[in-house]
Amino acid sequence: MTGANSSDLSRLDWAKGDGLLPAVVQHWLTGEVLMLGYMNAEALAATQASGKVTFWSRSKQRLWTKGESSGHVLALKSIRVDCDADTLLVQAEPHGPTCHLGTSSCFGADARPPLGFLAELDALVAQRHAERPEGSYTTKLFDKGIRRIAQKVGEEGVESALAAVAQGDEELLGEAADLVFHLTVLLRARGLSLADAVAVLAQRHAGR
Repeated sequence: MTGANSSDLSRLDWAKGDGLLPAVVQHWLTGEVLMLGYMNAEALAATQASGKVTFWSRSKQRLWTKGESSGHVLALKSIRVDCDADTLLVQAEPHGPTCHLGTSSCFGADARPPLGFLAELDALVAQRHAERPEGSYTTKLFDKGIRRIAQKVGEEGVESALAAVAQGDEELLGEAADLVFHLTVLLRARGLSLADAVAVLAQRHAGR
């Protein structure tokens, strides 16, 4: 687990909430807010020990591990403490829908940040690269090798440029989407990720 250490957690103000602290659960890749729960010290310890996000259920008056019935657990990635030490930000990887209504978030199907899908795409391409499922277009690209993937990126780049000067917004967006997808595949074929490219942009921004 990253993002929390004993010194962070030792400053938690349990008394402020009578032993319970709100815990906001966020998708570790997309930034989507998945749910809100409450933790006491025992639930926090259970979460750290098991790697599965566990809360104190105010209705059941017991520890409750998300997904203990459905199997849709939240795999812990990190825990962060807010500036007042009275709220937790839990970053997790959901295994299945978080909400009992079948949506990824308890705040509705459209709660994902606009650019959050790029992280999902990056992860999906990585999964395709590792598993190579039969019949997948992405698998076919990887099987053809990096030269063919690079050629596709070049083609999509040219088509995007042409669409920008000679076609409408819909055509440009379609070509741009193709370009982003094939670029993501190209990076993965080189052992890199879209996240790595974003990190370079962030570094450039920080150093401007």
